[in-house]
Amino acid sequence: MEYRIEHDSMGEMKVPADKYWGAQTERSHENFEIGVGIETMPSEIIHAFGILKTAAARANHALKPEKMTARKLEAIEQASKEVTDGKLNEHFPLVVWQTGSGTQSNMNSNEVIAARANEILGEKLCHPNDDINMSQSSNDTFPTAMHISATLALEDKLIPAVMQLIGTFEELEKKHAGVVKSGRTHLQDAVPIAFSQEISGWRSSLEKDIALIRAALPGLYELALGGTAVGTGLNAPKGFAEAVASEVAALTGKPFRTAENKFHALTSKDEIVFAHGAVKALAGDMMKIANDVRWLASGPRCGLGEIRIPENEPGSSIMPGKVNPTQCEQVTMVAVQVMGNDAAIGFAASQGNFELNVFMPVIAYNFLQSVRLLAESIISFNKNCAVGIEADRDKMRHNLYNSLMLATALNPTIGYENAAKTVKLAFKEDISLKEACVKLGFLTPEAFDEVFHPEEMV
Repeated sequence: MEYRIEHDSMGEMKVPADKYWGAQTERSHENFEIGVGIETMPSEIIHAFGILKTAAARANHALKPEKMTARKLEAIEQASKEVTDGKLNEHFPLVVWQTGSGTQSNMNSNEVIAARANEILGEKLCHPNDDINMSQSSNDTFPTAMHISATLALEDKLIPAVMQLIGTFEELEKKHAGVVKSGRTHLQDAVPIAFSQEISGWRSSLEKDIALIRAALPGLYELALGGTAVGTGLNAPKGFAEAVASEVAALTGKPFRTAENKFHALTSKDEIVFAHGAVKALAGDMMKIANDVRWLASGPRCGLGEIRIPENEPGSSIMPGKVNPTQCEQVTMVAVQVMGNDAAIGFAASQGNFELNVFMPVIAYNFLQSVRLLAESIISFNKNCAVGIEADRDKMRHNLYNSLMLATALNPTIGYENAAKTVKLAFKEDISLKEACVKLGFLTPEAFDEVFHPEEMV
């Protein structure tokens, strides 16, 4: 491998000649060999840095044109866009397990953008610190990248994925209108419910989750950029915070704005905690929905078997013909991961000391992993399972009419205690509710038929 010599304030470093990063990135690359190639800084954070560096350059050009010249700005904008578009991902090698402020990743962005901008210019005009990092600090750029990436992930990936599944459930409700089945509480037989009503519960849960996620977005729209090192805005020109937030909003099409209190924005991660709480709520509901589906599809002969789901792959290496609810299982595993991530995010967010939280990379890593996994999991579940759900109407009707909880319909006529006696006799002697009720002398066969209509109990 060929190398070139780069330098920083600590001295010279050998850097791979085919990479845009510089000395500070190389130091981090060598000093933090932890999870290399696996737990690298999320691409969403890197792309967000491209957005904020473009915005910062534009704001600096408007406020300090003598330092951020039009020529520099044009080259920085092009290089930063290449970062945002993912064209320079190979030049961002750093892992999550670095300094807690994300300083090395900020400098990785500064060095790559400076090197690429200079390549575009054909001369060395842009300096990583003096130009790309002008009016900024790692302490305000990394939390800004976190909020930008979190917002884009939630609005552009997760919410659309959930909306697809909601649409599928709406179609399933229409398709199964009028189908009545046995309800279940405590995993025991309960009174009847329409299958469409059961599905509507799944749909409504997801709609509530989207509302919770959207309620968290206003906090994420607030950007720390402009606070620089400790929140005072040292070395940033007056109006920079407002100008750069406006530029980020223009670049993303999202209503980003400058945080009112930069001292809070640098040290507290409560907005991320709150947003991930909504993501965890969605994970909890997806766990519930996936479990309902696999219970209802259990069998095919020894389980509930009230619905059929797509058969996507063989389920056993030893049992011929076995097919498992694999899509439900991937959803539940992803939900568990999200719940674990929530604990990590909560603990990390509690570690704001004085003017800075120094657990930001792990917060960003877990948050973005949760959103990415959940979005992809929901899309897969929808495409490979939910759209193919079919009610086994005969099995539903059989279970419905064999449910002893239909005795609830008798309460208004013979009373709760007599209905309970009817249930116990029917269960003990393995006879129908009608036979038990008549045998106990509570109703004649004709009177029983007049009050016993399971389909009307929904």
